[in-house]
Order: sequence, then structure tokens, then C-alpha cells
Amino acid sequence: MKHERELREELAACYRLIAHLGMTDLIFNHISVRVPGPEHHFLINPYGLLYEEITASSLVKIDLQGNAVEPSQYPVNPAGFVIHSAIHGAREDAQCVLHTHTRAGCAVAALECGLLPVNQMSMEFYGKVAYHDYEGVALNLDEQQRLVADLGQQPVMIMRNHGLLTVGRTVGEAFMRMYYLEKACEIQVTAMASGKLVLPAHEVCVHTERQFNDPGRPVMEGQLTDHDAGALAWKAMVRMLDRVAPGYRD
Repeated sequence: MKHERELREELAACYRLIAHLGMTDLIFNHISVRVPGPEHHFLINPYGLLYEEITASSLVKIDLQGNAVEPSQYPVNPAGFVIHSAIHGAREDAQCVLHTHTRAGCAVAALECGLLPVNQMSMEFYGKVAYHDYEGVALNLDEQQRLVADLGQQPVMIMRNHGLLTVGRTVGEAFMRMYYLEKACEIQVTAMASGKLVLPAHEVCVHTERQFNDPGRPVMEGQLTDHDAGALAWKAMVRMLDRVAPGYRD
């Protein structure tokens, strides 16, 4: 189990990477991670800071009721608390929760068809996408139970007319899912604006999803697997961040 300091540095790195990739919404949106212990305490961004300003020490630790459990000079965005506390409280495997309002993500969230298997990147999420209907700005605690019910056990969720959400057993896993979910949305929006879509057969999509998400599956002769792809990519992104913005560890 990782210590809180390590989780703080990983979460701060994730905020900086999301900023580096242009996936932010000023001071809004949130990424959170649970810290060790039975209390379900989690770390979230200090309300008012840009993602590029966030450091490991500035992250705010709160409980499932939204109360700071350690002194902090920063408040917490109520909407972020409603969404993230609901998921952390319901899903033990959702150690990290990442939510964005990107242009492509919001565009696909406004489409009746949702995410389509337009490209290989999309097929990682084939049959793995949850959907939650828009209820207004997430300030109503009653929405938490519906949010959790809609997410179920899926790794990603498209929040209709709102944005994207991913969960992960680690910060790196949630980040990599969001990176490729965002790419999938970008590709879909571009393709839909360009002409008639060509979609692979259902069987091909199911096969491709398993290649991404079940690398330990039995394979036939001539097939290969890639067990460590996501973890290796996350480590590479952190190395890049250490070169361009090492202050996130402070």
C-alpha cells in the first residue's frame, strides 16, 4: 500500500499533466485519490488554484462529508465533493477519480449515440462506458445515489451534457483511461464531421476490448500480449513532467 506522501505526489503530477495536455477548465473540475485507512478520506484540489499551480503539499484532505480533516488555507469546490465523495464511498476499487470538461468530451456527451467504436482507441472502452443524465450543476446530495447507480462497476462514465469521468485503482490508471477516452472522443468528433462512419463488427470490437483490458487471457498461437503498457506509459509521462515542471512534488 502506498504512503500518503507518494499518493500526494502522484495526484499533483496528474493535475500538472492534465494541465500540460490542455484538458482543464480554469480552476474547476477535480481529480481525487483515497488515502490509506478505513475512513475513506481523500485528497482533492484546493479550490481557486489552477491545475498548473497544484503541488503535493497544497492538496486538501477531506472526509466523505466534505469536511477538511487537516488544516488548510484552501476551500473545496462543493460540486467536486458531491461527485467524488459519492464514488469513493461506493467503490473500493475507485482509488482515483478523474473528471474533465474538455471540448471533445463534452461534444460526445451531447450526442445521443454516445461513444462509438470509431477507432482502436475507442474500442478499449467497448461495453465499458456508463452514462449519467444531466441534472444540473452537481450541488444536490440526492444526485449521489443516482450517479453511483449509473456508474455501476464500469471504469469510465460519460456524464450527459456535462463531461467525462474515469476511475482507477491507481492515479496512473485513471489518468491513462482519461487520456485515451479523450483521444477517442476527439477522433469521433473529427470523423463524424468528415463523412459517413465505418464501424468494425461487434465481434472485432469485443476482441479488441479484451486485448486492452484482459492481457492475461489465454492467447492462440501467433498472438502477443502487453501486460505493462499502461504502467509504462504513466511512468514515461511522470519522467517528462519531472523535466518540465518538477515543482509539483513540493
